[in-house]
Order: sequence, then structure tokens, then C-alpha cells
Amino acid sequence: MLQLLQQNYRSPELESQLEEPWLRDYKDNKFFLIDGLLYHREKHTSVLTVVDRDHISLVLQEFYGCPYMGHMSEDRTKEMVASTAWWPKLEQVLSEYINTCERCQKANRKHGKKHGLLQHIEECKHPWETINMDWVSGLFPRGKENFNAFLVIAYRFKKSMRCLPCHKEDTEMDTDLLFWNNIISTCGVPKIIISDKDPKFTSEVWTSLYDILGTKLAFSTAYHPQTDGLAERMIQTMDYILRRFCGYGME
Repeated sequence: MLQLLQQNYRSPELESQLEEPWLRDYKDNKFFLIDGLLYHREKHTSVLTVVDRDHISLVLQEFYGCPYMGHMSEDRTKEMVASTAWWPKLEQVLSEYINTCERCQKANRKHGKKHGLLQHIEECKHPWETINMDWVSGLFPRGKENFNAFLVIAYRFKKSMRCLPCHKEDTEMDTDLLFWNNIISTCGVPKIIISDKDPKFTSEVWTSLYDILGTKLAFSTAYHPQTDGLAERMIQTMDYILRRFCGYGME
């Protein structure tokens, strides 16, 4: 860049060595020299061009990190730096510098409620003591019953599952009977049932029944599927198998 400006003529060979946005701004005549220093024309002023990475760090420290600048906001810092200096991707570099400032991360006041602690799910000592439940729907109707969904029951003791065919349109009572006839009648009453907040799992019929049976219903929170992670993982495994053995034209 300095050679091009000092020679004051177009050199395709030298220009080919320039990267964007240097080349673009050079062709737009935004660079010029004053006393051997490289300047960049802005909309209403001209600012010093910073080329060396070490010098960029000094500018950032001077306009953001020193005590009398006070670690101000990103917009405020950008405004002050842009009025004095220019370098490629200035806003991106400045944003990364501010967002990774260790002093600010320690000192910034946290707003809102304090985050809750993660709740550990206790390990099971007996089969069917704790189970995870979730739905798989959107399947093509198959068989005489035209099943189009599965109720996935994963039990944590042996990390295995049962898939109960059902209908997406089933009511809360249908779900209760399905679970009772296939799980409780053969495996006993679980102590803990972990599921998402599907309306069928939060209905009055469902919650009242398991309140009487002494079963704790543990619901996962929104945007935190890890709580019901075992069922989610089992569903992935089942999906993996079904995609390979079920296809068009298969009954």
C-alpha cells in the first residue's frame, strides 16, 4: 500500500497483493500519505490507518482498557475509536475484544433472577423404579389399527425401552389405559416418571391418578431437553432402525 501511494501510479502487480477491503478502498482513493503516515478517508474526516497488530492492541487498550476510559459500552467505544483510527474489520475486532474482556465479565452486574442449580437424577436401584416417557408421532398409519404414533417408555435401570403403538389423536384417558395395561399391570408402579409437559402428561386425570399411586411426576423445563434425555436418545435409536427397515411399499 505504501509503495503504491509513494509511487503515485497504478501497479497491477502491487495491487494484486492487496486483500479486501484494502484493494476496494485503494481503488476508491480512500488512502493517502501525510509525513509518511497512512491515513484513511472517512465520511466527514480522515483517520490514521493502523496496520500492525500490536498497534491495534495498543489502540484497544487505550480506548477501552485504561482506567480513565472506564470500560464503556461497545457502541461508545466504537464511536471513539472510529474517530481516530481505522483498520480492516474494525467493528468485528472491537466486538470480540470487548466481549472477551475478563475484567468486565467479572464486574458486570447480573440482572434478573438467579439461575437455579442443576438437579441430579438419582441412579435407580431397581427395575422400573424411574422411567422416562416421550412421544413419537407423524408416522404413516399402518396395520389394522392404523397406528400413527408411539409412546416410548425408557427405564433407567437397564437403559432399555418399550414402544407402545398408539394414535396421535388419543385422549388422556386412552394414554392412561395404554400405560396401565402395558406397564403398570406387568412391571408395577414406578416411583418417578420423567417427561416433558405434554398436555396428556399434565392433565388432571393423569396427575390425580399418580398422586394417588404415590408416583412423583418430574417435568422437563422449556428449552432444556436434557432432563428427558434418555427417552430422546432412545427415540434417536428407534428412528435410526426404522429408517433402514421401513420404506415405501412395506407393510
